[in-house]
Amino acid sequence: MIKNYNLNKKSLGILVHPTSLPEGSYCGTFGDGLKNWINLLSVNKIYIWQFLPLNPTDSSGSPYSSPSSFAINPWFLDANELKKNDFIDDSEILERIRIEGLETDSINFKTADDLVRLLGELILKKWEVLPAEVKKEFFTWLEDNKWVNDYSLFSLLKEQFNLLPWWDWPKEFRSKDKIKLDLWSEENFSKLLEKKLIQWHLNRQWLEVKDFAIMRGVKLVGDIPFYVSRDSVDVWSNKSLFSITEKGELLFQSGVPPDYFSSTGQLWGTPVYEWNEHIKTQFTWWKERFNRQFQLVDILRLDHFRALESYWRVDGKAKNAIDGEWVKSPGIEILKSLEKSLNVETLPIIAEDLGVITEDVNILRDSFNLPGMKILQFAFDSNEKNPYLPQNIENSNCVVYTGTHDNSTTLSWWNNLDEIIKKKIITQYKFSENPSWNLIKIGIKTDAKLFVAPLQDILSLDDKSRLNKPGTVSNNWKWKYNKALIELEPFLENYGFLGESHSRNNIF
Repeated sequence: MIKNYNLNKKSLGILVHPTSLPEGSYCGTFGDGLKNWINLLSVNKIYIWQFLPLNPTDSSGSPYSSPSSFAINPWFLDANELKKNDFIDDSEILERIRIEGLETDSINFKTADDLVRLLGELILKKWEVLPAEVKKEFFTWLEDNKWVNDYSLFSLLKEQFNLLPWWDWPKEFRSKDKIKLDLWSEENFSKLLEKKLIQWHLNRQWLEVKDFAIMRGVKLVGDIPFYVSRDSVDVWSNKSLFSITEKGELLFQSGVPPDYFSSTGQLWGTPVYEWNEHIKTQFTWWKERFNRQFQLVDILRLDHFRALESYWRVDGKAKNAIDGEWVKSPGIEILKSLEKSLNVETLPIIAEDLGVITEDVNILRDSFNLPGMKILQFAFDSNEKNPYLPQNIENSNCVVYTGTHDNSTTLSWWNNLDEIIKKKIITQYKFSENPSWNLIKIGIKTDAKLFVAPLQDILSLDDKSRLNKPGTVSNNWKWKYNKALIELEPFLENYGFLGESHSRNNIF
């Protein structure tokens, strides 16, 4: 059973993905570096740490287009913890990669993948000499986590078929022919075991980090995309749940209609859900997906929450999102099913309700007492009724951000802002020299029960440190803070002090 984490008290948080943090064996790995980070937060009375999905990424590094909704990104595997507990032997290459990681301010995906391959080989090499009780723990975990087998099959098959999407595999593998797969699994037993061991170690390491966070009073806020990648084990293993053919052809795909930002809308290329099939199974897949994530985190941000009320459905062969239609979703039924499955009165979910939101979406969110999101960078457009303006944030059951992982940093946002709007903000909100900290102060002073700032804003960094630019596929998801954690201390101390001065208690 998970706990209820309602927005009852004023709280302060930081948004940063583990890959962006230092002191791991390459990029924010699940070891002592993350414990040191959590300790820094706790010492400075910052009790919320928010991050992106922990799932494996796609080839561009995006955790929002993952090959699995259940697995953990192997890049997070901490070599130091493995050595310390005698799961692997030492290696000169490991040390070289660790030092390279310390010296860079961006992640090289190839280096991260090379490290995973090396760690997998070292883990497998040590497997036979592990104590019987350790092996028993591993096999018990496999029994309790049935998804691991399909994920291991899927990821190894992709490697053997040169990373082709599953619909381009030979028919017997594309269709999951049981006889063929069983034979292939026997032939590839060791490589599959390696994949499973990596996931077990990741799970074990992260739960140790989570236990440390509990001890230090820090809540972990994860993230879950609404849709899943077409080229994922989720779709490959559950084709009937998605609007897709056995050959992998999209019947209908997801997106959003034309708006102020795009005259042709956005086409996402992920299959929409076959809701009738989900209803027949009593939303089993959804419940398993959320249960898995709540093993790892305390609270979840549900991306594209509005699709729980209705979603924009586009023909699978369409080249843009213009000719789509709004289709109702069984959002009430899903959320009620999750409440029952998780055994909670209020779901510990933050609704990502950004963009053009209808009253029906607001009603769905409020019916389940879910906090929505307010982005201060969206507030200042000369519209006095803008819902993101600080003075218009009247419902305290929300989370206020300076910006998210998809936005410019506040410094670059400010530098590119219209001069007339700048002057108005400076006059009305008494902005001084540092726009990042000015916006942070405004956010902390709102009535919202939770305020979150990206680490880049706390450090007053520009867009050289931006994590993601939507609509682009290169040079995203790479930023990494490349100084020692201790150098963050004065920034976190100042942030925590500001939060403490505007709240009675920092509890979520």
